[in-house]
Amino acid sequence: MSSLDRFAAQKLAQLAAQDLRRSLVDSAREDGLWICRNGKRLLSFSCNDYLNLTHHPRVKAAAIAAVQTHGAGAGASRLVTGNHPLYGELEAKLARLKGTEAACIFGSGYLANAGIVPVIVGEGDLLLVDELAHSCLWAGAQLSRAKVQTFRHNDLAHVEALLRSHRAQHRHALIVTDRVFSMDGDLAPLAELAVLARAHDAWLMSDDAHGLAVVDGDNPADLKMGTLSKTLGSYGGYLCASQPVIDLIRTRARTLIYSTGLPPASVAAASAALDIIAADPALAAAPRAKARAFTRALNVAEAQSPIVPIVLHEAAAALRAQAALEAEGFLVTAIRPPTVPEGTARLRFAFTAGHPDSEIVRLATIVREKILT
Repeated sequence: MSSLDRFAAQKLAQLAAQDLRRSLVDSAREDGLWICRNGKRLLSFSCNDYLNLTHHPRVKAAAIAAVQTHGAGAGASRLVTGNHPLYGELEAKLARLKGTEAACIFGSGYLANAGIVPVIVGEGDLLLVDELAHSCLWAGAQLSRAKVQTFRHNDLAHVEALLRSHRAQHRHALIVTDRVFSMDGDLAPLAELAVLARAHDAWLMSDDAHGLAVVDGDNPADLKMGTLSKTLGSYGGYLCASQPVIDLIRTRARTLIYSTGLPPASVAAASAALDIIAADPALAAAPRAKARAFTRALNVAEAQSPIVPIVLHEAAAALRAQAALEAEGFLVTAIRPPTVPEGTARLRFAFTAGHPDSEIVRLATIVREKILT
């Protein structure tokens, strides 16, 4: 065994001893709800496919038609020859939805945040980041070389204090936050953050990966980022902003410049998904309504989004709870550090428009009687 192999084996053994080793499990998704794993057919409450559009006939048909017309891949980066005609249509739809002048699509949400932040702020600038912001926002922060200050989760007083203490010493300032926090399901106070940003000549960026369409309300952020891979059932990331900002992003974002463009099928699928959402507003409201039915049944705090966490603290406890629910026919994946802070391992329930109400009641009963007792 080489020294590299010994290093890897030792690290894996340490993680296994802490119930933190991870592994891939083949998961055959039959539709937007049911999934086959380890020979079992399970009702999934772990997918981010909030509107079950990954298997919608119109979405699949759009993807197939795009492959037939434009091929399986983009062939190059968007700035070379990979900017196939489907991009413009989708970016126009996203900009209209978000109320901005323009939009830019990236290869993924992670690539978007890792590329956007370093274009907007750099050395000599100030960057304020919510402590629970997604990993990709932190990646962008680290790449930016700006002065990074962490603020306590959704703590407006702390944001204001940091701005008062540090803003004057820096050229530009950017506040970044998730809109819907993916592991907690709560919402950022965007309206209040926007007020603070304006008062201190700062800019606001929100990551709306888990909120697109399924969480209503205005988004006053200057930079509105999100993904195509959750509500829209496809793959990719985007930024909606003013035309000058989008032009700058297209010129300087390294993760756009040096990445092959998205396959035409992914772009066409997302575009079709937006059309479905526009035609059926009630569809987008369903996931949060079902999450709230679940929290009412458990008599816990009302869900703010389609995401509901049940914190069990220790990783071993979360794994046992996952196994108990799997035995009952449900897939609810245990979330463990470092995805969440130490001591906050949890079950993360993600609700979709298609979840049967009767199964939500049954799930809540099992959680109440077998997990929370």
